[in-house]
Amino acid sequence: MTEFLLIHGSCHGAWCWRDVLPALHHAGAKARAIDLPSHGTDPTPLADVTLDLYAEAILGAIDEPVILVGHSMAGFPISAAAEKAPGKIRALVYVCAYAPVAGLSLVDMRRAAPRQPLLDAIVKSKDGVSFSFDPEKVRDKLFHDCSDEAVAFAKARLGPQPILPQATPITLGNRYRSVPKRYIRCLQDRAIPAEYQATMTADWPADRIDTLDCSHSPFLAAPEALAGLLLRAAG
Repeated sequence: MTEFLLIHGSCHGAWCWRDVLPALHHAGAKARAIDLPSHGTDPTPLADVTLDLYAEAILGAIDEPVILVGHSMAGFPISAAAEKAPGKIRALVYVCAYAPVAGLSLVDMRRAAPRQPLLDAIVKSKDGVSFSFDPEKVRDKLFHDCSDEAVAFAKARLGPQPILPQATPITLGNRYRSVPKRYIRCLQDRAIPAEYQATMTADWPADRIDTLDCSHSPFLAAPEALAGLLLRAAG
């Protein structure tokens, strides 16, 4: 049976997949979502979180090989996990995510984007360890096509994001390259520009790329459509 492990992006938690998991289960797939260290209900202190710790948390949640799905920032930790243990991963699926380049950090890649639409919504902590999203701006930046209920649900659960994992250059080699990959571009994305998603995957085979006409939060804006594309990736 196909099994999915869903990994959230910055400031989110396993909660963001609440509408995708039932759709996958209804289709007969096994699917789980986890909180990365310091996110959701995980108690890890923000200052202790590293990119390597993210990868180890993902691998620790895998018993049998899974299709590993990463949203946004999670493109980095799912890739790091694949480099560490490719045998645990049937395929990587990037959902409007950073598709890493070896030797670069997420911060490096964000700065290389043609636009920085999310920058004015980021509030850095006084100690410099983390950042959060400005609650007055998240609807426009992340959830503009989501229901009022979904936006309220998300805003009540967004938390701080450790900066160190995003400032750490990633090491990728043949182990990572051996894992099959797919990408889902979100055409109305106001966080990672849609044109940058296209740039990051410009040399990927066309049949490994899908699109959704929605915001940066397809798990709340178009959960059934997203689940359908994930099932297609499994096929």
